[in-house]
Amino acid sequence: MKDFYIADAAQHENAVITSYFLLSQISARDKKGGGGQYLALTLADKTGTFEARMWEDFAKALTTCSQGCYVKAMGRIDKYQGRFQITLQQMRSAADSEIDVSDFQPATQYDVDTLWAELNRFVDGFTNPHLKQLVRSFLDDPDLGPAFRSAPAAKMLHHAWIGGLLEHVVFLLRLCGRVAPQYAEEVDPDLLMTAAILHDFGKVRELAWKTSFSYTTEGQLLGHITIVIGMLRERIAALPEFPDRLRILVEHLILSHHGRYEYGSPKLPMTPEALVFSALDDLEAKMQNMRAEFSKAVEAGKKPDEVTEFSRSMERALLNSRAYLANE
Repeated sequence: MKDFYIADAAQHENAVITSYFLLSQISARDKKGGGGQYLALTLADKTGTFEARMWEDFAKALTTCSQGCYVKAMGRIDKYQGRFQITLQQMRSAADSEIDVSDFQPATQYDVDTLWAELNRFVDGFTNPHLKQLVRSFLDDPDLGPAFRSAPAAKMLHHAWIGGLLEHVVFLLRLCGRVAPQYAEEVDPDLLMTAAILHDFGKVRELAWKTSFSYTTEGQLLGHITIVIGMLRERIAALPEFPDRLRILVEHLILSHHGRYEYGSPKLPMTPEALVFSALDDLEAKMQNMRAEFSKAVEAGKKPDEVTEFSRSMERALLNSRAYLANE
Protein backbone atom coordinates (compact mmCIF):
# COMPACT_ATOMS: atom_id res chain seq x y z
CA MET A 1 0.00 0.00 0.00
CA LYS A 2 1.47 3.35 -1.05
CA ASP A 3 1.50 5.91 1.77
CA PHE A 4 3.98 8.48 0.39
CA TYR A 5 3.40 10.65 -2.67
CA ILE A 6 6.00 12.77 -4.43
CA ALA A 7 3.88 15.90 -4.03
CA ASP A 8 4.33 15.51 -0.24
CA ALA A 9 8.15 15.55 -0.42
CA ALA A 10 8.41 18.89 1.40
CA GLN A 11 6.78 17.33 4.48
CA HIS A 12 9.43 14.60 4.55
CA GLU A 13 12.61 16.59 3.91
CA ASN A 14 15.65 14.89 5.52
CA ALA A 15 13.52 11.86 6.43
CA VAL A 16 13.95 8.28 5.25
CA ILE A 17 10.85 6.95 3.49
CA THR A 18 9.86 3.62 1.97
CA SER A 19 7.30 3.58 -0.81
CA TYR A 20 6.34 2.33 -4.26
CA PHE A 21 7.16 4.21 -7.44
CA LEU A 22 7.01 3.89 -11.19
CA LEU A 23 10.56 3.77 -12.56
CA SER A 24 10.50 6.25 -15.45
CA GLN A 25 14.23 6.29 -16.20
CA ILE A 26 17.29 4.37 -15.01
CA SER A 27 20.94 4.51 -16.08
CA ALA A 28 24.42 3.94 -14.67
CA ARG A 29 26.68 7.00 -14.89
CA ASP A 30 30.34 7.65 -14.18
CA LYS A 31 31.12 9.59 -11.03
CA LYS A 32 32.90 12.89 -11.54
CA GLY A 33 36.62 12.51 -11.04
CA GLY A 34 36.44 8.75 -11.41
CA GLY A 35 35.84 6.28 -8.62
CA GLY A 36 33.21 4.12 -10.23
CA GLN A 37 29.59 4.65 -11.17
CA TYR A 38 26.29 5.63 -9.62
CA LEU A 39 22.68 4.96 -10.55
CA ALA A 40 20.61 7.89 -11.87
CA LEU A 41 16.85 7.39 -11.82
CA THR A 42 13.57 9.22 -12.28
CA LEU A 43 10.75 8.00 -10.04
CA ALA A 44 7.10 8.83 -10.57
CA ASP A 45 3.63 8.51 -9.11
CA LYS A 46 0.34 10.20 -9.94
CA THR A 47 1.41 13.42 -8.23
CA GLY A 48 4.64 14.00 -10.15
CA THR A 49 8.23 12.92 -10.66
CA PHE A 50 11.53 13.44 -8.93
CA GLU A 51 15.15 12.47 -9.44
CA ALA A 52 16.80 9.71 -7.46
CA ARG A 53 20.41 8.65 -6.98
CA MET A 54 21.86 5.37 -5.73
CA TRP A 55 25.54 5.66 -4.95
CA GLU A 56 26.46 2.10 -3.95
CA ASP A 57 25.26 -1.51 -3.86
CA PHE A 58 23.07 -1.02 -6.93
CA ALA A 59 24.19 -3.93 -9.12
CA LYS A 60 21.15 -6.06 -8.29
CA ALA A 61 18.76 -3.13 -8.69
CA LEU A 62 20.21 -2.35 -12.11
CA THR A 63 19.71 -5.90 -13.37
CA THR A 64 16.26 -6.54 -11.86
CA CYS A 65 14.59 -3.13 -12.30
CA SER A 66 13.95 -1.70 -15.75
CA GLN A 67 12.36 1.43 -17.17
CA GLY A 68 8.58 1.26 -16.95
CA CYS A 69 8.42 -1.19 -14.04
CA TYR A 70 7.13 -0.58 -10.53
CA VAL A 71 9.64 -0.59 -7.68
CA LYS A 72 9.71 -0.50 -3.91
CA ALA A 73 12.41 1.89 -2.75
CA MET A 74 13.83 3.20 0.51
CA GLY A 75 15.83 6.40 0.74
CA ARG A 76 16.33 9.85 2.21
CA ILE A 77 14.47 12.89 0.86
CA ASP A 78 16.63 15.97 0.42
CA LYS A 79 16.92 19.06 -1.74
CA TYR A 80 19.41 19.63 -4.55
CA GLN A 81 19.53 22.89 -6.50
CA GLY A 82 16.10 23.82 -5.16
CA ARG A 83 14.40 20.55 -6.13
CA PHE A 84 13.52 17.55 -4.02
CA GLN A 85 15.22 14.27 -4.78
CA ILE A 86 15.78 10.97 -3.01
CA THR A 87 19.05 9.22 -2.23
CA LEU A 88 18.25 5.52 -2.35
CA GLN A 89 19.56 2.89 0.01
CA GLN A 90 17.50 -0.02 -1.31
CA MET A 91 15.34 -0.72 -4.35
CA ARG A 92 13.66 -3.82 -5.73
CA SER A 93 11.08 -4.68 -8.37
CA ALA A 94 7.53 -4.67 -6.99
CA ALA A 95 5.11 -7.54 -7.53
CA ASP A 96 1.81 -6.87 -9.29
CA SER A 97 -0.05 -7.76 -6.09
CA GLU A 98 1.66 -4.85 -4.30
CA ILE A 99 0.58 -2.24 -6.83
CA ASP A 100 -2.59 -0.20 -7.23
CA VAL A 101 -2.21 1.38 -10.68
CA SER A 102 -4.39 4.35 -9.66
CA ASP A 103 -1.52 5.48 -7.41
CA PHE A 104 0.69 6.07 -10.42
CA GLN A 105 -1.48 7.52 -13.15
CA PRO A 106 -1.96 11.28 -12.87
CA ALA A 107 -5.43 12.09 -14.16
CA THR A 108 -7.48 15.12 -15.09
CA GLN A 109 -9.24 16.81 -12.20
CA TYR A 110 -12.38 17.12 -14.34
CA ASP A 111 -15.07 14.52 -14.91
CA VAL A 112 -14.29 12.81 -18.23
CA ASP A 113 -17.94 12.12 -19.05
CA THR A 114 -18.76 15.80 -18.57
CA LEU A 115 -15.87 16.88 -20.80
CA TRP A 116 -16.88 14.34 -23.44
CA ALA A 117 -20.49 15.57 -23.42
CA GLU A 118 -19.33 19.18 -23.80
CA LEU A 119 -17.10 18.21 -26.72
CA ASN A 120 -20.01 16.52 -28.46
CA ARG A 121 -22.23 19.56 -27.96
CA PHE A 122 -19.68 21.66 -29.81
CA VAL A 123 -19.68 19.16 -32.69
CA ASP A 124 -23.48 19.08 -32.76
CA GLY A 125 -23.37 22.83 -33.29
CA PHE A 126 -21.35 22.61 -36.51
CA THR A 127 -23.16 24.04 -39.54
CA ASN A 128 -20.76 22.51 -42.08
CA PRO A 129 -21.98 18.92 -42.66
CA HIS A 130 -18.65 17.79 -44.15
CA LEU A 131 -16.63 18.88 -41.13
CA LYS A 132 -19.21 17.43 -38.75
CA GLN A 133 -19.06 14.08 -40.57
CA LEU A 134 -15.25 14.12 -40.57
CA VAL A 135 -14.97 14.86 -36.85
CA ARG A 136 -17.62 12.25 -36.05
CA SER A 137 -15.60 9.63 -37.97
CA PHE A 138 -12.84 10.14 -35.40
CA LEU A 139 -14.89 10.52 -32.22
CA ASP A 140 -17.31 7.68 -32.96
CA ASP A 141 -14.60 5.20 -33.92
CA PRO A 142 -14.79 2.28 -31.41
CA ASP A 143 -11.02 2.31 -30.91
CA LEU A 144 -10.08 5.96 -31.39
CA GLY A 145 -12.90 7.44 -29.31
CA PRO A 146 -12.04 5.65 -26.04
CA ALA A 147 -8.33 6.25 -26.61
CA PHE A 148 -8.98 9.96 -27.12
CA ARG A 149 -10.93 10.11 -23.85
CA SER A 150 -8.06 8.67 -21.82
CA ALA A 151 -4.88 9.83 -23.61
CA PRO A 152 -2.50 12.37 -22.11
CA ALA A 153 -1.74 15.41 -24.26
CA ALA A 154 2.01 14.98 -23.83
CA LYS A 155 4.63 12.81 -22.18
CA MET A 156 6.04 15.52 -19.91
CA LEU A 157 4.83 19.00 -20.89
CA HIS A 158 1.28 20.34 -20.92
CA HIS A 159 -1.66 18.16 -19.81
CA ALA A 160 0.60 15.16 -19.18
CA TRP A 161 -2.02 13.07 -17.41
CA ILE A 162 -4.82 10.64 -18.16
CA GLY A 163 -7.62 12.57 -19.85
CA GLY A 164 -5.24 15.45 -20.54
CA LEU A 165 -5.82 15.41 -24.30
CA LEU A 166 -9.60 15.64 -23.91
CA GLU A 167 -9.23 18.38 -21.29
CA HIS A 168 -6.90 20.37 -23.57
CA VAL A 169 -9.28 20.05 -26.52
CA VAL A 170 -12.38 21.13 -24.57
CA PHE A 171 -10.57 24.16 -23.15
CA LEU A 172 -9.48 25.02 -26.70
CA LEU A 173 -13.05 24.70 -27.98
CA ARG A 174 -14.21 27.15 -25.34
CA LEU A 175 -11.55 29.62 -26.48
CA CYS A 176 -12.46 29.08 -30.13
CA GLY A 177 -16.11 29.72 -29.35
CA ARG A 178 -15.22 33.06 -27.76
CA VAL A 179 -12.62 34.25 -30.27
CA ALA A 180 -14.24 33.24 -33.58
CA PRO A 181 -17.09 35.82 -33.33
CA GLN A 182 -14.51 38.57 -32.82
CA TYR A 183 -13.09 37.79 -36.27
CA ALA A 184 -16.32 36.67 -37.92
CA GLU A 185 -15.45 38.21 -41.30
CA GLU A 186 -12.22 36.21 -41.58
CA VAL A 187 -12.61 33.08 -39.46
CA ASP A 188 -14.81 30.05 -40.15
CA PRO A 189 -15.79 28.79 -36.67
CA ASP A 190 -16.33 25.19 -37.77
CA LEU A 191 -12.85 25.05 -39.34
CA LEU A 192 -11.36 26.54 -36.18
CA MET A 193 -13.10 24.00 -33.94
CA THR A 194 -12.21 21.13 -36.27
CA ALA A 195 -8.57 22.10 -35.75
CA ALA A 196 -9.09 22.13 -31.98
CA ILE A 197 -10.48 18.59 -32.03
CA LEU A 198 -8.16 16.97 -34.56
CA HIS A 199 -4.80 18.77 -34.21
CA ASP A 200 -3.41 16.41 -31.54
CA PHE A 201 -5.44 13.31 -32.40
CA GLY A 202 -2.27 11.57 -33.56
CA LYS A 203 -1.17 11.43 -29.94
CA VAL A 204 -3.45 8.45 -29.37
CA ARG A 205 -0.87 6.52 -31.44
CA GLU A 206 2.21 8.61 -30.69
CA LEU A 207 2.01 7.97 -26.94
CA ALA A 208 1.64 4.93 -24.69
CA TRP A 209 0.15 5.39 -21.22
CA LYS A 210 -0.81 2.00 -19.80
CA THR A 211 1.94 1.94 -17.15
CA SER A 212 3.99 5.07 -17.80
CA PHE A 213 3.90 7.86 -20.34
CA SER A 214 6.24 7.02 -23.20
CA TYR A 215 6.52 7.22 -26.96
CA THR A 216 5.52 4.34 -29.19
CA THR A 217 7.88 3.30 -31.97
CA GLU A 218 5.47 4.90 -34.44
CA GLY A 219 5.43 8.04 -32.35
CA GLN A 220 9.20 8.29 -32.23
CA LEU A 221 9.63 7.69 -35.95
CA LEU A 222 6.74 9.77 -37.28
CA GLY A 223 5.38 12.15 -34.62
CA HIS A 224 1.77 13.05 -33.96
CA ILE A 225 1.41 15.54 -36.82
CA THR A 226 2.44 13.03 -39.48
CA ILE A 227 0.29 10.37 -37.84
CA VAL A 228 -2.87 12.47 -37.77
CA ILE A 229 -2.42 13.61 -41.38
CA GLY A 230 -2.44 9.93 -42.35
CA MET A 231 -5.53 9.31 -40.24
CA LEU A 232 -7.22 12.35 -41.75
CA ARG A 233 -6.60 11.29 -45.34
CA GLU A 234 -7.82 7.77 -44.62
CA ARG A 235 -11.12 9.07 -43.26
CA ILE A 236 -11.62 11.68 -45.96
CA ALA A 237 -11.08 8.97 -48.58
CA ALA A 238 -14.14 7.25 -47.10
CA LEU A 239 -16.15 10.49 -47.50
CA PRO A 240 -16.40 10.82 -51.31
CA GLU A 241 -18.32 14.11 -51.19
CA PHE A 242 -15.76 15.85 -48.96
CA PRO A 243 -14.57 18.97 -50.86
CA ASP A 244 -10.89 18.86 -51.81
CA ARG A 245 -10.32 22.52 -50.97
CA LEU A 246 -11.78 21.95 -47.53
CA ARG A 247 -9.41 19.00 -47.08
CA ILE A 248 -6.46 21.24 -47.92
CA LEU A 249 -7.55 23.83 -45.34
CA VAL A 250 -8.00 21.21 -42.60
CA GLU A 251 -4.60 19.69 -43.37
CA HIS A 252 -3.00 23.14 -43.27
CA LEU A 253 -4.52 23.81 -39.84
CA ILE A 254 -2.93 20.64 -38.50
CA LEU A 255 0.43 21.10 -40.25
CA SER A 256 0.80 24.68 -39.00
CA HIS A 257 -0.57 24.45 -35.47
CA HIS A 258 2.84 24.58 -33.76
CA GLY A 259 3.15 28.06 -35.25
CA ARG A 260 6.86 28.25 -36.01
CA TYR A 261 9.43 26.07 -37.74
CA GLU A 262 11.62 25.96 -34.64
CA TYR A 263 8.66 24.56 -32.67
CA GLY A 264 8.35 21.62 -35.05
CA SER A 265 5.75 23.11 -37.37
CA PRO A 266 6.11 21.85 -40.98
CA LYS A 267 4.29 24.98 -42.19
CA LEU A 268 3.71 28.49 -40.89
CA PRO A 269 0.06 29.54 -40.43
CA MET A 270 -1.15 31.02 -43.73
CA THR A 271 -4.93 31.28 -43.22
CA PRO A 272 -6.93 33.28 -40.67
CA GLU A 273 -8.07 30.09 -38.92
CA ALA A 274 -4.53 28.71 -38.80
CA LEU A 275 -3.13 31.94 -37.34
CA VAL A 276 -5.82 32.15 -34.67
CA PHE A 277 -5.65 28.47 -33.81
CA SER A 278 -1.87 28.27 -33.41
CA ALA A 279 -2.04 31.24 -31.03
CA LEU A 280 -4.87 29.71 -28.98
CA ASP A 281 -3.16 26.32 -28.82
CA ASP A 282 0.04 27.93 -27.55
CA LEU A 283 -1.90 30.07 -25.05
CA GLU A 284 -3.90 27.16 -23.63
CA ALA A 285 -0.83 24.94 -23.24
CA LYS A 286 1.21 27.67 -21.56
CA MET A 287 -1.57 28.68 -19.19
CA GLN A 288 -1.88 25.06 -18.07
CA ASN A 289 1.89 24.91 -17.57
CA MET A 290 1.71 28.08 -15.51
CA ARG A 291 -1.06 26.67 -13.30
CA ALA A 292 0.99 23.52 -12.79
CA GLU A 293 4.10 25.50 -11.84
CA PHE A 294 2.16 27.53 -9.27
CA SER A 295 0.88 24.30 -7.71
CA LYS A 296 4.35 22.75 -7.67
CA ALA A 297 5.80 25.82 -5.99
CA VAL A 298 3.24 25.71 -3.17
CA GLU A 299 3.72 21.96 -2.76
CA ALA A 300 7.48 22.58 -2.47
CA GLY A 301 6.92 25.00 0.40
CA LYS A 302 6.80 28.38 -1.33
CA LYS A 303 4.14 30.94 -0.49
CA PRO A 304 1.53 31.54 -3.23
CA ASP A 305 2.71 35.15 -3.69
CA GLU A 306 6.39 34.25 -4.13
CA VAL A 307 8.22 33.93 -7.43
CA THR A 308 8.59 30.28 -8.42
CA GLU A 309 11.84 28.49 -9.13
CA PHE A 310 12.98 28.51 -12.76
CA SER A 311 10.52 26.54 -14.87
CA ARG A 312 12.07 24.37 -17.57
CA SER A 313 8.82 24.13 -19.51
CA MET A 314 8.28 27.90 -19.49
CA GLU A 315 11.98 28.84 -19.60
CA ARG A 316 11.54 31.43 -16.85
CA ALA A 317 10.49 31.90 -13.24
CA LEU A 318 6.82 32.80 -12.71
CA LEU A 319 4.63 34.85 -10.38
CA ASN A 320 0.97 34.30 -9.51
CA SER A 321 -0.23 37.90 -9.85
CA ARG A 322 -3.61 37.27 -8.20
CA ALA A 323 -1.98 35.77 -5.11
CA TYR A 324 0.62 38.55 -5.12
CA LEU A 325 -2.03 41.28 -5.07
CA ALA A 326 -4.23 39.44 -2.58
CA ASN A 327 -1.44 39.39 0.02
CA GLU A 328 -0.46 43.04 -0.37
